[in-house]
Amino acid sequence: MSPLPGWRAALRIARRDALRAKGRSALVVAMIALPVVGVTALDLTARSTETTPARVLTETLGSADARFTDAGLGPVRIHQMPDAFNWTTPGDPPEQRPGEEPEPVDVPATFPDGSRFLTEQSVPASVTTRHGIADTEITELRVADPMMRGRVELTDGAYPRARNEVAATTAFAEASGLSVGDRVTVRGPQLSYTLTGVVEVPADLNAKSLFAVDGAVIAPWQQAADRDKKILPPQAGEMTWLVNGPSKAGVTWRDVLAANKTGVLVTSRQVVLDPPPASEIPLAEKMDLGSTSDPKMTAAALTVVVMAVLEIVLLAGPAFAVGARRSRRQLGLVGSCGGSRGQVGAVVLAGGAVLGAVGAAIGVAAGFGLTALFRPMIEEFAGRRFGELSIQPLEITAIAVLGLVTGVLAALAPAIVAARQSVLESLTGRRGTRRGSRVLPVVGVIALAAGVAVAVYGGISGSTNLVAGGSVLAELGVLGCVPVIVGFLGRLGSRLPMTPRFALRDAARNRGRTAPAVAAVMAAVAGSVAIATYTSSSSAEQQADYVPNLTAGTAALTVSQTAETAELPRVRAAVDQNLPVSGGRVDFEKVWAGSNCSVYYEEANGCGTVELVKPTGKGHTCPLQGKGAKELALRISSDEHKRLMNSPACLDELYTSALFGNDDDIVVGGADLLASYVELDDPAAAKALAEGTPVLLNPAYAKNGEVTLKADHIYNARDKKNRAQYPGKARTTTDRLKVYVAPARFAATPGIRMILPKQTAARLGLHTEDHGSVYRLERNPTDAENQAMAAAITQTGDGAYVTTPMEPTSSDDATILLILALFAGVVTLGAAAITTGLSKADAEADLITLSAVGAPPGVRRSLSGFQCLVVALTGVLLGTLAGIVPAVALRLTDLGAAMEVMRRDPLVSAYTPIVMPWGTIGLLTLAVPVLAGLLAAGLTSSRLTLTRRAG
Repeated sequence: MSPLPGWRAALRIARRDALRAKGRSALVVAMIALPVVGVTALDLTARSTETTPARVLTETLGSADARFTDAGLGPVRIHQMPDAFNWTTPGDPPEQRPGEEPEPVDVPATFPDGSRFLTEQSVPASVTTRHGIADTEITELRVADPMMRGRVELTDGAYPRARNEVAATTAFAEASGLSVGDRVTVRGPQLSYTLTGVVEVPADLNAKSLFAVDGAVIAPWQQAADRDKKILPPQAGEMTWLVNGPSKAGVTWRDVLAANKTGVLVTSRQVVLDPPPASEIPLAEKMDLGSTSDPKMTAAALTVVVMAVLEIVLLAGPAFAVGARRSRRQLGLVGSCGGSRGQVGAVVLAGGAVLGAVGAAIGVAAGFGLTALFRPMIEEFAGRRFGELSIQPLEITAIAVLGLVTGVLAALAPAIVAARQSVLESLTGRRGTRRGSRVLPVVGVIALAAGVAVAVYGGISGSTNLVAGGSVLAELGVLGCVPVIVGFLGRLGSRLPMTPRFALRDAARNRGRTAPAVAAVMAAVAGSVAIATYTSSSSAEQQADYVPNLTAGTAALTVSQTAETAELPRVRAAVDQNLPVSGGRVDFEKVWAGSNCSVYYEEANGCGTVELVKPTGKGHTCPLQGKGAKELALRISSDEHKRLMNSPACLDELYTSALFGNDDDIVVGGADLLASYVELDDPAAAKALAEGTPVLLNPAYAKNGEVTLKADHIYNARDKKNRAQYPGKARTTTDRLKVYVAPARFAATPGIRMILPKQTAARLGLHTEDHGSVYRLERNPTDAENQAMAAAITQTGDGAYVTTPMEPTSSDDATILLILALFAGVVTLGAAAITTGLSKADAEADLITLSAVGAPPGVRRSLSGFQCLVVALTGVLLGTLAGIVPAVALRLTDLGAAMEVMRRDPLVSAYTPIVMPWGTIGLLTLAVPVLAGLLAAGLTSSRLTLTRRAG
């Protein structure tokens, strides 16, 4: 006899009821399965891409047993940890004279007897491509050796085996346009190789590099440099040795300690995976070997899981409630046949268990399938290969149990209501009258106020745990207030037309169905708005901290001091032909005070210097630098600090560059440079340049409309002409110049402080020379265009360089915001659709009554649309308000941390803005609710199917 006869019958009834109501059952199963799918896929992906010690060892060693590296101190004893990341010398390291290299160590002599090894060494190089020339890194490593499996894998062609062969990574092959069989030449030594294969580095799919066998590049390059002094020698990195031990034991800890005696570091697979006891590690006493787990991440993960379960319960609960009401006659018969209240509730609860189990099973299976299906896409996005799917049975089981528990929890409240209902009410179909709880809204308001206070306090004090806890408490407080808010909606429709008035009153009358759906939408939107607000704010902070190297949309061509000016026309033609130039070219010149700047590298200081002398006093000296800066930083707010940072006196410390040929950013040019690069469209400034008056972009250098220009004349003793023109020793001249002072906002122009007319430079006895050009671009150049341009410039000599604007580091914010909006939108549409479907099933009698009294057929359609709109719009608005709390609190935490850093270093920005993602909010508050209403109206039949009255 079964110990649970009541549950056995309840499960049987629940299973039959689920099969009878297939639509509602499928809806609940989908709601439970969807998060299980996501969590399963996330778990598989996280575990498969997790940087475990074994995975890291394979990525660095391949299948080798160990890596040996010279520590760089000479034959000196060292102590290392098993992972070789931390190491030190037992005593003070040996002293070395400046420029003196330590004695080399015979690393192979430290290998265990009978070992087999490979050498690895990399060198940066400039190579030819199908498009032109590209910079890359060449690694001398026999990637064809089985020891490299797992670290480098062949995808096309064959591994290089001879010294005239190379292999390219997939990313480099795509960017360079090269394919198997093409020739690659290393520029400088002019070493030519055949591309025999394309490989990928599983740990870095975006790597752009080449592989050659040992001795194929560095040694011939060095020999070529020894023969021809015009060839620069290779700047090779340190050599490492990949070793396979003589036995299955690999390289043991004893072997590691033996190598440490002569100054060799060892990363051993066997030692890292099975480290020795602390008593055998000499360095263990000085290191903290405690746990590295992050309690903040654990708390965040638990919070996400709890909120996800709560959201499913909120969405699925009304479905079970409606199902229980539609089955109330069946439940009444159970009670009339002697079933207890507990057994009646068990029937509803068993429905949650049955549907939860089905949803969990489907979700886990779908999670596996989707992960396998989208694995290549995930790997490309992550930039690394999985290796193999890592399945943790206990975690997958826990996820499935979570789905089952979620179904039971969703059915718990409806089960309690059904158990409390009298048999007479169940058999007659009467619902009875129940008042809403008066305690819950009061508790909700208190929780909301307390949560906001805790979150704000956590933000001010810098505690992310308090921020998370307060935000969750505030959101739960809003959840407690939702039934009252929904009830209030019914009073707003008194002056509205019949259909929206009916939708509002139906939502208020059936709070048990409407409130959970509104709460679910609110929870999803709150999380999305919180993350979107934080992301937008962080993006604005990064944009404010971004210091451009050039004016946006431009490129700068410059020549080195050893380049021949006569080559500039050819170089300019190369840039014009290969870059997407849109606005023409503006030329500029450099200025110097010495005798002959073109021989700068032959005669030190041949160029001399020309600089602007910055006045002292308020408005000229940056208050965030020098004496009293830290005391000032303790008193000012972040907004005041931002204002000072953006003042011309302080901007001068950020926007400095020698790009235009002078260390003090003085450029010789005309009005075309002013309009094209500086973007100062001012006829007065252009007129000043034409009349020989310099235009000063940073007003901090001006005093009474004048600047002080200091020139140090250092002459080349070999230049007889200049020696005759400027006899005597090196001298310094100081001139006062009247200038046109541009508005303060132009002080942030990258690379230029002042534009000096050529005639003025000649009047002051300064030298000028054609130095480069500025171009307006249609867009950023592609890899192919950059390579083609580099090749074309090379034909004119190696003294020219083209600089393009550096982009800000963050570029994925728009994608993140779009994903968040789509996620919240999908949840909103789903919750609204669920509520609309349940309301149609639950309010069938009202619809029949409307039809009976002559309501037109379109009323049913418009009613569904407005019911959906009410749920979606209410949930979105509440969610937007709730999501602002954690975002603001977290930004307050960031502000506190930034202020601490700024007070230690006043020139570090403390700007921590709070920027609302109005695009995301607008999409959620306007587009999504309207779309939900239109979809509900469009998918609802306007004709009512008459049904037999239940007897």
